[in-house]
Amino acid sequence: MLYRKPVPFLTVVFAFLVLLTSNVRADTAAPHLANVTILATGGTIAGSGSTSTTTIGYTAATVGVNSLIQAVPELNKVAHVTGEQVFQIASENMSNEHWLTLGKRVNELLARPDVDGIVITHGTDTLEETAYFLDLVVKSRKPVVLVGAMRPSTALSADGPINLYNAVLLAASHEAVGQGVLVAMNDQIHAARDVTKTNTSTPDTFKTTELGMLGYIQGNHPYFYHRAMRKHTVDTEFDISKLQSLPQVDIVYGYANMGPAALNAFVAGGAKGIIHAGVGDGSLANKVKPALVAARKQGVLIVRASRVGQGIVARNGEANDDELDFVAADTLNPQKARILLMLALTRTSDSKEIQRIFYTY
Repeated sequence: MLYRKPVPFLTVVFAFLVLLTSNVRADTAAPHLANVTILATGGTIAGSGSTSTTTIGYTAATVGVNSLIQAVPELNKVAHVTGEQVFQIASENMSNEHWLTLGKRVNELLARPDVDGIVITHGTDTLEETAYFLDLVVKSRKPVVLVGAMRPSTALSADGPINLYNAVLLAASHEAVGQGVLVAMNDQIHAARDVTKTNTSTPDTFKTTELGMLGYIQGNHPYFYHRAMRKHTVDTEFDISKLQSLPQVDIVYGYANMGPAALNAFVAGGAKGIIHAGVGDGSLANKVKPALVAARKQGVLIVRASRVGQGIVARNGEANDDELDFVAADTLNPQKARILLMLALTRTSDSKEIQRIFYTY
């Protein structure tokens, strides 16, 4: 019979204690943090004023991305954060070229395994437009969150820091995966397609007034109550990887006593598409309709939208779109209809296909 030497009692006790303490360390270890990249483009969130009470008349786009991150040390508790200064502009200066550069950079970063989500700091004036553009061209289910501020970083009650914190928290969350491009402002979560700026100066300016926001950020956690139902991100047909420019599309605004001068100028200036932001349900004034018809015969795509801001622009409602070969904007506001038409024109010039696109996205 093989004889085995007994293991000393103290050795057994020591091994047990080592195993116990290792389990305690494992249980108390910090949770895995997502890797979030902040792409800074400027705007009020990066703005500064002459005094702490300056909330109008400040200078936008003066604070760099590293300073924005350093101003919110709590970010390190919710994600591993890195920053990149893509642009440093006020958002009224955002151009098609900026969008293409930003969209391509977002796709490059999201293709990397060490990037789990992206936050984009942006001026509020055109934030909704950039968000919708990215919603149509980003090719990843990973979270992309746009954020801004209505008060500069130097103001007494600057909203930028908490908005940035919430945006990073959202971009780092599992709940935001597959939700499309999001806007995080004022503790609320909005879908890029439907949100719009509704007030010139107050922090609660971003609203999805008709279709409703997606959820809240509260107690360091995002809560979703709705989903964006139109196709977005990986489910779209748009590819900007090889695009160097976008087709020219302009917006003609409807009003009483409207004439065709602006429309004719846009067509003469090379517009490939026109968004007619008509009154009511996209109505066409008698003075303008012949110019719209003539533009369509020249090959310019015409989309009937509404200046109202809510509701469906009904096809064959206030105009016979089938006969005129026009497109109805559905629920998109004029500025977002412009974005969708630009991208649609990179795919087709057939009005029926473009109408399908408007009903899809």
